[in-house]
Amino acid sequence: MNISMNLNVNSDISPVTAKAKRGFDILFSLIGLGLTLPLFPLIALAIKLDSRGPVFFSQMRIGRALPDKSLLFPMIKFRTMRTDAESVTGATWATKTDPRVTRVGRFLRKTRLDEIPQFINVLVGDMSIIGPRPERPGFYQKLENAIPYFAERTYGVTPGITGLAQVNQGYDTCIDDVRSKVGFDHSYALSLTTPMSWLKMDLHIMVRTIVVMVCGRGQ
Repeated sequence: MNISMNLNVNSDISPVTAKAKRGFDILFSLIGLGLTLPLFPLIALAIKLDSRGPVFFSQMRIGRALPDKSLLFPMIKFRTMRTDAESVTGATWATKTDPRVTRVGRFLRKTRLDEIPQFINVLVGDMSIIGPRPERPGFYQKLENAIPYFAERTYGVTPGITGLAQVNQGYDTCIDDVRSKVGFDHSYALSLTTPMSWLKMDLHIMVRTIVVMVCGRGQ
């Protein structure tokens, strides 16, 4: 699936970096799934005991931007909210003390364990381990109108489970949060121009992500 768009920008991503990054994604998503699979039944049981509804949650997100369109894909997560979270309000921003988030869901968000099913998205090529956070289609047009160069943040760059913006700010709660993240996303794209700068940046982000998970600094 895709949505039409026009981007008047050039991709400066090194072809060598692109191939190395995809190899990195496949390797680490396989390792990640292998290490976390034992947690799946435990997390699933905790979710079911805490609230009614499915264990997994799938939501359409906007992926990599091409010159004439952006790709859409279903992003997979462990469910952290009530099943009726948006039945009345529709798509809304999450808040730090969001009452829609379940007790187990709050723990999963703080430790980022809710995102480990996204290793599957990485394996099929919809996501990368590291990259800009994929946005929801319902917010996309509003963000593109309000934030300069917002759409270009994923031009030729596959959205990631974690990224430079995510480890510096966490989840978005309003347009201002997204606006401040755009600079981080473009900085990350610049690091992809050479294999060495990409490797240094990804290693830095991986270390920061581990700190966020261990210290429970997610939101």
